[in-house]
Amino acid sequence: MTRQLRRARATGIVLAGIHLGACAAFVPAFFSWSGVIVALVLYNLTGGIGICLGFHRMLTHRSIRFARPLEYAIATLGTLALQGGPIAWVGTHRAHHAYSDTVRDPHDSNRGFWWSHVEWLYRNNPARLSRDEEARFASDLAADPFYRFLERTAVLWQVGLGIVLFALGGWSWLVWGVFVRLVFLYNATWLVNSAAHLGGYRTFRTPGADRSTNNWLVALFAWGEGWHNNHHAFPASARHGMRWYEFDLTWLTIKLLALARITREVKVPDAAALRRRVLVAVTRDQAPILRRSAPLRR
Repeated sequence: MTRQLRRARATGIVLAGIHLGACAAFVPAFFSWSGVIVALVLYNLTGGIGICLGFHRMLTHRSIRFARPLEYAIATLGTLALQGGPIAWVGTHRAHHAYSDTVRDPHDSNRGFWWSHVEWLYRNNPARLSRDEEARFASDLAADPFYRFLERTAVLWQVGLGIVLFALGGWSWLVWGVFVRLVFLYNATWLVNSAAHLGGYRTFRTPGADRSTNNWLVALFAWGEGWHNNHHAFPASARHGMRWYEFDLTWLTIKLLALARITREVKVPDAAALRRRVLVAVTRDQAPILRRSAPLRR
């Protein structure tokens, strides 16, 4: 068995264990409303802030920048989502953009919904990056001692969180704050790889074989990440929902941070760039949104 396949099998065992652990939520003894609240708070902190704003828009595409201590804090929240360390996550996502929907895409949607949703993680997958390849795709993070530290200790952060939750709230907080949260978080973010490449509408031209779509249901579950065709057309944009009705919770969070002068830089495409890639004529309802986006460009 190759190292890659051993790694895939280990990932599959961990994912199965987490989903099995989440089944404990159906046991009345493990239920409490405080546990549900803990899960919801951590779900949004680790998923919405940690993964979508942090690992994705901040680290992968550098569409938003913060002072280094805050950047590190947000990346730590992303690590607590247990989707791999920042180097592995960022490297894999950059490879996805480089080879979107081809045989070199780690979660090529041409292989079907379940492959791009989760099977690519635990089945034999030649397109999945090795550790060295992850470090090459995320060389900026691999050169940073803090990100190397997060990469090495990613699982330990989750264990530490579990210990804290159990100490504060017992089994209920552990089951809901770790296992249930992770199951919902996994599937919300996995839908971006699967559903948002297989169903929805396309507004912009994207390079190569890319099949990304704008999927409103995914956008609602995944903090605005479902406006995926918009994102693949403009990967460096901090804003994914380009029309007024494309609700993008992560973008609203970024706008609030910008108003509070917490951000150092926010990148969005100007109206001319949007028009150059649009598949259909720019409609009257789009134009005001495009004009409002332009002043945020740095």
